[in-house]
Amino acid sequence: MAFSILILLYLLQSFNFASSQSFIGINYGQLADNLPPPSATAKLLQSAGVQKVRLYGADPAIIKALADTGIGIVIGAANGDIPALASDPNFATQWVNSNVLAYPSSKIILITVGNEVLLSNDQNLISQLLPAMQNMQKALNSASLGGKVKVSTVHSMAILSQSDPPSSGLFSPAYQDTMKGLLQFQKDNGSPIAVNPYPFFAYQSDPRPETLAFCLFQPNSGRVDSGNGIKYMNMFDAQVDAVRSALNAMGFNDIEILVAETGWPYKGDSNEVGPSVENARAYNGNLISRLRSMVGTPLMPGKSVDTYIFALYDEDLKPGPASERSFGLFKPDLSMTYDIGLSKSSLTPSTPVTPVTSSPKPATVGWCVPKTGVSEAQLQASLDYACGQGIDCGPIQPGGACFIPDTLASHAAYAINLYYQASAKSPWNCDFSETATLTSKNPSYNGCTYPGGST
Repeated sequence: MAFSILILLYLLQSFNFASSQSFIGINYGQLADNLPPPSATAKLLQSAGVQKVRLYGADPAIIKALADTGIGIVIGAANGDIPALASDPNFATQWVNSNVLAYPSSKIILITVGNEVLLSNDQNLISQLLPAMQNMQKALNSASLGGKVKVSTVHSMAILSQSDPPSSGLFSPAYQDTMKGLLQFQKDNGSPIAVNPYPFFAYQSDPRPETLAFCLFQPNSGRVDSGNGIKYMNMFDAQVDAVRSALNAMGFNDIEILVAETGWPYKGDSNEVGPSVENARAYNGNLISRLRSMVGTPLMPGKSVDTYIFALYDEDLKPGPASERSFGLFKPDLSMTYDIGLSKSSLTPSTPVTPVTSSPKPATVGWCVPKTGVSEAQLQASLDYACGQGIDCGPIQPGGACFIPDTLASHAAYAINLYYQASAKSPWNCDFSETATLTSKNPSYNGCTYPGGST
């Protein structure tokens, strides 16, 4: 119980420090012909507790609808705008006037100039990217918005020539000179590098069961980084840390990383590996739990990177395989495609309130334990996974209150439950590849107390 209180206090302290700037956002794409009106979407975002949203353009109706909501807005200048932004400072000024200053009640926090420009292989466009960002920054500075509204650009993970192991992360030699200029600009102006890590695509290129568990934040044996000996327990951390290593290798240790897109499709074509409701729910739900834990990544511990989940709605006009049109967390009628615990209580700072009830409320299950018949290999994988997620496994170490009995089953049970209690307490947090279950029977014994209980 004491440990649960400490976790709660730590999370509340972290959230309050971050104020309204939650580190979990969502992408709001518009390549669709069936989207609800922006006013309805604004209410949906508020009810879901989403405090940041990323647009791919600067749609006036959406920006207006988000006025006075406190929701942070990322807006984008298209690749087609880059030549004019680069060559004409007045165009940049007009762009800021029309898309930022025109909406004083809307909380615009970041402008992304272009999307995956380096992968276009258009050398003329690539050479204009930095001047375009510089002119955008100057226009913001002239409007007294420098530091309040940041300027960045979004990169594909393909800008890395090496990413495995994460410690070997390097930017491709073909982009080194360009990246140096962009990163120096971002360092000078305090803006983050924005990247699009997708464990989904990593799984598609290596569709083994152990890779799926690694990508979905589920129990697995982990992967040891041969460069530094760190064991990674999920692909998201590995991909983000590969970017961190690439930044450090170029001397930009202090530039923050922003995850502009990540997600998992809930359906796809018959020949696509990976899309399913179960996998999408597991990835996005576990990602949110991971971010909320504030555990960070091995190379960036103790904090969560700003992460924008893809996407708010399906975009039925997108070309390509069916999966490209199946990332939406919500349907056009505003109902959930599947539940990942996206609510105010799970994403935003709040003050615990003790409810006053006039009649007893039925108790609900409160502990997560291994199912009977689980193999030792599965128990070990669950133990390693849970203790690798930042929970305190000290009580099952020698001398700890729960070390005895010194058995794998006992230690795994304690760790599995502690992980569940420290998470959002959604059913998928007590799944462990279908080897764990919820129970109302308190597994505590002697001096070993299992956090949890009635809710």
